[in-house]
Amino acid sequence: MSTPESQQAQPLPESAQSRLAASSQGHRCFTSDLSVNEFVLTTQAGFEPLGLVMGTCIYHIGTQPTRWKVSQELPVLTQAMYNARELAMARMESEADVLGADGVIGVEIRSRRYALSSDVMEFVAVGTAIRGNQALRTPAGRPFTSHLSGQDFWTLIQHGWAPRAMVLGTCVYHVAHMSFRQVLQAAGQNTELGIYTQAIYDARELAMARLQYECQQVSGDGVVGVTVSEDDWIWGEHAVEFFCMGTAVSRFRPDARPVNPTMTMPLTD
Repeated sequence: MSTPESQQAQPLPESAQSRLAASSQGHRCFTSDLSVNEFVLTTQAGFEPLGLVMGTCIYHIGTQPTRWKVSQELPVLTQAMYNARELAMARMESEADVLGADGVIGVEIRSRRYALSSDVMEFVAVGTAIRGNQALRTPAGRPFTSHLSGQDFWTLIQHGWAPRAMVLGTCVYHVAHMSFRQVLQAAGQNTELGIYTQAIYDARELAMARLQYECQQVSGDGVVGVTVSEDDWIWGEHAVEFFCMGTAVSRFRPDARPVNPTMTMPLTD
């Protein structure tokens, strides 16, 4: 895999630059996709919401020939899906940079297919830019990103941990077709389909390994909130993408003590 695009600054359209410039100069109120509870807890953690930031990428997905009876990764498709998401993330982070943000929380990555063409997809990354501690920026000096909620972000900070960056891993894999003989042998029986099991297992492992590699690249100690999803998109039933996403975290206050909840009894007359 190539160097993540999200670690590189990306140019922004003039419309985005003018909106962000007005917000950074205090001429407009901030915008946010945080709930009321998330907003309050973020401010209690010592961070100031600056504005909603987003990035988008409309990408044409190429084609790659496959071998009917061979299970294998499809690197052309894997790279396309990886690059499209990374470009959207990088543009969101560039918007956060314009606002002077130290990070972006509550990030969502959404996808959409258009009627323009069956092999054209859009990926959109959206989150809330916040400012409060420059030490939390990535080793490349970029704002950190996190898909964690405001409540989870507050909990991390209170316990001496901090998000480093959203990390992704993806793998588009072709699952071999069974031969006619294999189909007949399995017909009407309870039996594992080993060729399918092995292919799906390998594909998930490749995606997870890439997520862990990205964690190491941002000096993270681990990844929290990992989700693994699968989709066949436009490729049909024998080609599937496994996509995993999480937030890399590291300890930045070793002396932090856990927050113990307390119960407050109501006063009675």
